[in-house]
Amino acid sequence: MFSSGKVVELFYDVASPYSWLAFEVLFRYRNVWNIDIELKPAYIRGVLHGSGNRAPVLIPNKLLYMASDLKLLSEYFGVPMFQPSNIYEKDSLNAMRFVTAVAEKDKKGDVLVERVSRELFRRMWCTHQDIMQPASFTEVGLKAGLSASEVEKILTLAKSQPIKDKLKSVTQEALENKVMLGLPFIVCHVNGKAEVFFGSDRFELMAYFIGEKWMGPHPTKPTATV
Repeated sequence: MFSSGKVVELFYDVASPYSWLAFEVLFRYRNVWNIDIELKPAYIRGVLHGSGNRAPVLIPNKLLYMASDLKLLSEYFGVPMFQPSNIYEKDSLNAMRFVTAVAEKDKKGDVLVERVSRELFRRMWCTHQDIMQPASFTEVGLKAGLSASEVEKILTLAKSQPIKDKLKSVTQEALENKVMLGLPFIVCHVNGKAEVFFGSDRFELMAYFIGEKWMGPHPTKPTATV
């Protein structure tokens, strides 16, 4: 499945803005670092519940800080994100089941999962559109390059017990890796060794571990990826 010998697993949820940053940076570095990226859609509320943590949006001071933090991070990473006013109401369970179903059907090596995830990240953190209703997933799927019939099949699959179980399984896998703070959670595999990194601010250490160089959020000439 993988070829470079350097595999990076990204556990993420589209409800996590820091997941979007990690997502974009890793794909910018995929060819630069010659890494294979394995996308691992998980459910952040499940991770927080399982680890006994509270979401930052439920803690007033953290929520206040996150608003200013995202503004600066958006500028630095070149990812257009803005905190939605109704963030409390945004439950990503159906969205992550949809992504998991796409991953189950994706025969193009996670290409469609990447596109669908990016569209959902954008809806959540840039355009502030719905990420919970079937009509929204249809729109996302079509934008990602799926046909109308493919989207309908994936919507049906997303409601199935195997997909629900798969999302639970990946979420539990993150917890078993002792991810105690939330998402994103990144596992790097190099020459039979594995190291875990939490958050979107550990790229310099990650580069050191895999024997590469961190060159900032834009390793090559910036392109319109988001």
